[in-house]
Formats: sequence, structure tokens, C-alpha cells
Amino acid sequence: MSELPLRAQLASVLGRSAASLSRATGRGDGSVIGGRVALKVEPDLLAKLARGRRLALVSATNGKTTTTRLISHALREFGDVATNEHGANMPTGHITALSNNQSAVNGVLEVDEKYLPQVLLATQPAFVVLMNLSRDQMDRASEINLLAKKWRLALGKSNAHVIANADDPLVAWAGLGAPNATWVSAGQRWKEDSWCCPECGGHLKRDVDPHWACPECGLARPATTWAVDNASDSLLTPEGQSIKLRLNLPGDANRSNAAIAAATAAGYGIHPERTVERLREITSVAGRYTSVVTMGVEVRLLLSKNPAGWLESFAVLDPPHTPVILSVNAQVPDGKDTSWLWDVDYTVLRGRRVFVMGERRTDLALRLETDGVRFEVADRVDEVLGRIKADQPGITKVDLIANYTAFQQIRTAYGRVQ
Repeated sequence: MSELPLRAQLASVLGRSAASLSRATGRGDGSVIGGRVALKVEPDLLAKLARGRRLALVSATNGKTTTTRLISHALREFGDVATNEHGANMPTGHITALSNNQSAVNGVLEVDEKYLPQVLLATQPAFVVLMNLSRDQMDRASEINLLAKKWRLALGKSNAHVIANADDPLVAWAGLGAPNATWVSAGQRWKEDSWCCPECGGHLKRDVDPHWACPECGLARPATTWAVDNASDSLLTPEGQSIKLRLNLPGDANRSNAAIAAATAAGYGIHPERTVERLREITSVAGRYTSVVTMGVEVRLLLSKNPAGWLESFAVLDPPHTPVILSVNAQVPDGKDTSWLWDVDYTVLRGRRVFVMGERRTDLALRLETDGVRFEVADRVDEVLGRIKADQPGITKVDLIANYTAFQQIRTAYGRVQ
């Protein structure tokens, strides 16, 4: 990495000082405020901090925090990695991540979907990693077809090598705008946002999953060289090798994230077998999938912030006798529009003991009632556990699914479990 100009050095020092002060006073981890202070001093700081590094930008609606963690963990095979793997995914967070580790040649940055074109232009990364696009934060997020178009245009002006999920038509169409791409068959459980062709608007044909094509304009799923086989829990490589994943993160979504991570790590020169070995070491990502034991009950924490995420969480629930807690807020980070609740099929929860919590629990309760799911309303996790221990003393495990701020509140209550 090249030496920073004096002004950029000053901006970086002031940013790190602001971040340290934020942590010391308990106001947060400092990722955002540090970047804001640094930008006031040097508006072009992100580009200067990125210069001379080999960066990967990771963007998607779901899974970008986890995939960022997976890739960065694999790349530590080579030494330090500059990364924002705990989720500060806008330029302020990127500045803090790069400033905190100025000696690291390799970097992995999670990037909010809206900011990807801007960050791509500023950082000139080696790789851009794309997994999925679906509806999210419906009160303020850009329409996803518009996001895909912005991605496509930005990638067409970049020399970055794209590593993308070919099974998501919006992602594939965006990635096809890049001069170079590696295509991964990573799967797409949630398809409700991609029935129409992003090129011409025609109805996509999906006769054999995961293949898709537009009969109107000819746009079709790109040929893939990497794939995940969920049935055999395996990663299929371009050389025809089948590698058992055996991850400690649950579900098809995390196998998908691992396949994308392995393809990215291969771009840096790490053999897939070694990458998978390193990925098995990860058991939790910023509290996701962590289990905490309280009142003698193991509570597993699952983050789900939109319909696609809830669908994946339902797929990894423990057996039907296991109670489940659902918690929904509608604060600014969540998006204040909860109409997305009506896009989720909750019938899979019929027959379970279900509790609803959070600031918008009445919205969730109405949705469950419409789907014929019986529920109980509660204010706190310990209240739920008290009821369960009184009525079902044999229950030792509970699954808890929460959207973003509800998840963070519960995680904080248990000491910000990792």
C-alpha cells in the first residue's frame, strides 16, 4: 500500500480518535462516526486508503455480512485483512475499516446495495461479489430492478472481476455488464422478485431449477463453473472436485455464502479445500446463529430482515416441538414499512408454539392469524421462557427469529454475544 498524503494521514488519525472516543463512552463501536470525522477533513479519503490494495466488495440484500466474514477469514491465510465484517457497510464504515488496518494489502468490504456504484468507483477493487437482490426496507430502498441497472452500468465501467450468483436473474443481468465474471450456482430459494426479465420485462421461464431464461429477448442464466450441492452438502469446483462443506453455520443459505466465498478466495490464490477448512472454523457471525443459555433453556438467535431472510430462517428451525419466538421492530434501520410481512408464508409454523414480540408485534400477530398460526404475545424473552418452563418443563431449546433492531436489542441484552 502506498504512503498516504499528509492531509489523508491527519484525517485518518482524527477518524480513529473519534471512533475510540465513541467506544470509550459507550456510544457505539465507532465505525460510522470515525468515518464521518475523517471525511470532513479529506473528502477523497476512501480512494486514497484503497490505493495499492487488493479489495473485494461484497454486496447483496441477504448474506453480505456473513459472506464478508467468510471471505476475510479465508484470506487471513495470507495475513492481516482490512474488513468491516461487523456490518458498517456505507463509505463511512469502509473508511474506518481501511484506516484501522493500513498495512493490510488485502481487504474485504461489505457494501450496502445502494452504495455499490459509488464505492466501486472510489476503491477500484479487484473483485466484486454479488449474491442476491430482493425487496427490503420498502419505505426507502430503491426498487430492486433499478438497483440492478445501476450495478450493471457501474460494472461496465470497471475492470473488477465479478463473482456472482448465476441463479438470481437480477444479479446475473447486473454481472453480465462486467468485462470478466466467474459464475456460481449458489441457489435462490426466494424467487418472488425475479419472475420478470430485467432486460425486456418478459416472463422468465423456470422449467428446471436453477435454470432460467427469457423467451422474449434470449437473456439466460450464464454457464457456471462453481456450484453448491445442498443434497450432498458439497462444493463443486471448476476442476470437477467435490468438497464436503460440513459448515458450522446452518442451512442452504450459508452453503451458498460459502460457495461464493470459496470462488472469491480462489481469485486470491487459495485452494478451495483450504478455504473450506477455514470456513468450518466459523460458528457465528455478529451474533447470528449464536445460542445463549438462560433460565436453563438454549435460545438460538436468527436474524431475518425481509421475506427472503425469513424463508431461510424457517428452513433451519429445530423440530416442530421446539417453540419459536418472532420479534419485529420498524425503526429506521429496519425500514418503517412492515407490509413485507404479508409476503412471507407463515403456514410452516402451524402446530408450533409461537410467541410474538417487538414494537410491531400486533402487525405480526395479525399476519399470523390470517395464516392460521396460533400465537402468544409477550414483551421479553425471559417472560416467554418463564411460560415455557411452567407449561412445558421438558423443553430445552427455543429458536428466536428477529429483524435487525429487534435482533440487536436482544443480542445486547445478552452481552452482545458474538
